[in-house]
Amino acid sequence: MNTITEISAVYRSIAEEAKRKLNKVQQQIYRIGTLRLLLFAAGVTGIIYFQSESWEIPVAIAIVTLLPFTLLIKYHNRLFYRKDYLEKEIEVNEQELAALYYDISAFDNGEEFVDPAHLYSYDLDVFGPHSLFQYINRTCTQPGKHRLAEWLNKHLEEQEKIRKRQEAIRELAPELKFRQRFRILGLLHKGKAADEAELKEWAASPAVFRTKKLLRALPASVTGTNLICLMLVITGILPATIYGIIWSCFVAAGFSFTGQITKAQAIYGKKLQILATYAVLLRLIEEQPMQASLLKEIKEKIGGEKRKASRAIHRLSKLMDELDQRNNIFMYVILNGLFFWELRQIMRIEVWKEQYASDLTRWLSAIGQTDALNSLATFAYNHPEYVYPTILGNTNESPINKKGIAPFKFCAKSLGHPLMNREYCVHNDIEMEQRPFFIIITGANMAGKSTYLRTVGINYLLACIGTPVCARQMEFHPTRLITSLRTSDSLNDNESYFFAELKRLKLIIDKLQSGEELFIILDEILKGTNSMDKQKGSFALIKQFMALQANGIIATHDLLLGTLINLFPENIRNHCFEADITNNELAFSYRLRQGIAQNMNACFLMKKMGIAVAD
Repeated sequence: MNTITEISAVYRSIAEEAKRKLNKVQQQIYRIGTLRLLLFAAGVTGIIYFQSESWEIPVAIAIVTLLPFTLLIKYHNRLFYRKDYLEKEIEVNEQELAALYYDISAFDNGEEFVDPAHLYSYDLDVFGPHSLFQYINRTCTQPGKHRLAEWLNKHLEEQEKIRKRQEAIRELAPELKFRQRFRILGLLHKGKAADEAELKEWAASPAVFRTKKLLRALPASVTGTNLICLMLVITGILPATIYGIIWSCFVAAGFSFTGQITKAQAIYGKKLQILATYAVLLRLIEEQPMQASLLKEIKEKIGGEKRKASRAIHRLSKLMDELDQRNNIFMYVILNGLFFWELRQIMRIEVWKEQYASDLTRWLSAIGQTDALNSLATFAYNHPEYVYPTILGNTNESPINKKGIAPFKFCAKSLGHPLMNREYCVHNDIEMEQRPFFIIITGANMAGKSTYLRTVGINYLLACIGTPVCARQMEFHPTRLITSLRTSDSLNDNESYFFAELKRLKLIIDKLQSGEELFIILDEILKGTNSMDKQKGSFALIKQFMALQANGIIATHDLLLGTLINLFPENIRNHCFEADITNNELAFSYRLRQGIAQNMNACFLMKKMGIAVAD
């Protein structure tokens, strides 16, 4: 197993090697550019100087100078692409180096996915600045980004599906070269990226031109007529002026389709530039050996070893690029007059849609899944100290115990929050081995209760999406996660803080009553009411949770909730985070302890800040 230091060295080595190659490519670009300039200057000077001589000399000069000049243009373009690739490779590896030490500012934070009403993502900071999504996200495509967000928003609950994703992540994690090449090629796209919905909409849109038999016959008819006319002109049967008139009529007739074609191109043309990148990514997937069952399923979506997907997408990308030639008015007039080229090209694209539109959704899904899995695999690679949790049988599949209750277990040793600096993060355990079961956590302000809840929630979520977790050991039954840690009022809905919290608690009760199995995490329930009412309501709520066979954790300042262990001695455990006062100074260990908290710090802190507090 690698260490963080070793992984850091790998990223640094790749970046430094790419810098050396970049320096060499930049020198080549300079030399080729200079050579091109000299060839062009020599060719033009020679042609001008010898223009009065016989025609063979200027032609020979043009061949000797301008032909190599043209070939060097293509080579020069390849060098510029290589330069762009190396610059992106340096950038990607420097980003990973920064991320190893918690600078994730370079990555998309998924702010558009923030939803305060979500079952857990808002409470656990799954999306937004400094979020779990930003920490994990290495996607380079729109389908990949949306797929990763979807996985985080709706975690897996079936044992076999989680195991299959774990297997795929385990296989991809050491494949650094494949993952980085996939990401770099995806990031190199400079056009406007269509999202998955737009591409599917385009694929599903009906054909406009191929539905009409006359239009289908026109390009071939015009091409044939032009060939016949050219032959007649060459043989002297048809005057060239007459053919010129015929050809001009074809050009004019071609303009009648220009409006519709321009409209279609304006809507989708630029957006479909992403297809060239998708073709390359599909080819990478096709060429990568894959053993995990989930990865094999992805490969089957794109045609397995036959490379049907990458070839087809590349063909479409080429057709779209060729259609862009109509923007060159000189080429447009000549080609349209000779072949009705514009109409022919748009119908070729419609033929592609007829053949492959039904497959496009699968291919986009394969790209999105691979992109999202690469992100999770990078997360696993960057955290060699993390462990893959043991997944126990689903509660709905597991044998019922003697009391008729489906089992539940969530145990972990040395849990830490993945977004907290490893040098300062304090790790704690959790142990929950039956249903129903609740852990009640008491403690002083700032002692670590809320951080512990988020640590448990984040790691439970990571386990349910198939990644390793920040722990030394973990085993769990996957059930649906639901939290209430950060309920807020809504001025727009004329909704109070207290009512918003009640709605969340009602949602939890309804789900439990409908038979859903939940893992519940609550922080300071019923905060929006008075102490007596809050205490009475909290007791009633926990009793109802017990009756509904629920599992979870509740953090509270109300020490009396600790007495519930007397009613449910086998199903409740009290733990606490203490604030220790030594030599008139407050200290926190952030260590989870057994029992009910003994020290509170509100009055102490008020006195330290000069606020009078009656004894």
